[in-house]
Amino acid sequence: MRRRIAVIALAAVAALGLSAASSLAAPGREVHPSGKVRYHAARGQGKPGRGGSANLNFHGGQIMNSSVVQAIYWGTSWSNASFVGDKITGLASFYSGIGGSAYAGTTTEFAGSNGAISGGVSYGGNIVDTSAAPSRAPSTSQILNEVAKKISNPVSNGYYPVYVDTRRGSAGYCAWHSSGSIGGVTVQFAFFFNLDGDAGCDPQDTWTTHSQGLAALANVSGHELSEAVTDPHLDAWYDNGGAENADKCAWTFHAPVTFSTPTATTTWKIQGNWSNTANNNHSGYTLGGCVDGN
Repeated sequence: MRRRIAVIALAAVAALGLSAASSLAAPGREVHPSGKVRYHAARGQGKPGRGGSANLNFHGGQIMNSSVVQAIYWGTSWSNASFVGDKITGLASFYSGIGGSAYAGTTTEFAGSNGAISGGVSYGGNIVDTSAAPSRAPSTSQILNEVAKKISNPVSNGYYPVYVDTRRGSAGYCAWHSSGSIGGVTVQFAFFFNLDGDAGCDPQDTWTTHSQGLAALANVSGHELSEAVTDPHLDAWYDNGGAENADKCAWTFHAPVTFSTPTATTTWKIQGNWSNTANNNHSGYTLGGCVDGN
């Protein structure tokens, strides 16, 4: 999410969510640019990003033509069989199927200074770090440093979502995405709380048989990946009010989204993304331009 929350429960967070950095990154692990981060607001923590002009505007930056996802699970709870069997296995299925899906196709109308978005996503597996995760909402530098610690060969089209077992508490957001530099390589990364039993980040999934915690993580994972693809360095696609494509459709749902792999088909309850084309043609399912590929 982009500049939509005025009050965020993070240490040293600037007004309107301009920065979540509360400590400097280690040398060679620089947060870019200036520690900025885009949040996915929890329910009741501000309206979806519908301010400014209706459509997304291009600000000259790069997009992610395709992305390589490698998930990191951080915290002592990730050694539990219940977490592994539910969330790690479930999100592996999510990321394995999203590439080339109709849902991923909702981002392909946008292009950046480095070309067009293909909708291609490949999943490189996961890494588990059972050391203690931060006990409260972390800074961007803490998450970037965790990525640098666990990813030995980062790639420029890498997207590294970090899932902790820490509860959200009073933080007004469910997840965020940002970018940074590891050894001179610019990477995209994201942060996710443990959303078990969290009403503020619950998509209220009655469409699938996923656990509540997995359904909540899948929904915000779709949100953050969609924004990382269209606005990876926070200088590409967003509207005049600062809202990115997923912000403008936050907490709105249309129909179950289906992902397929050579071995399985899975169904998810995921919010849609904003389409300028759909808005101009009045063909979105709600709010004018929200689409989910159905």
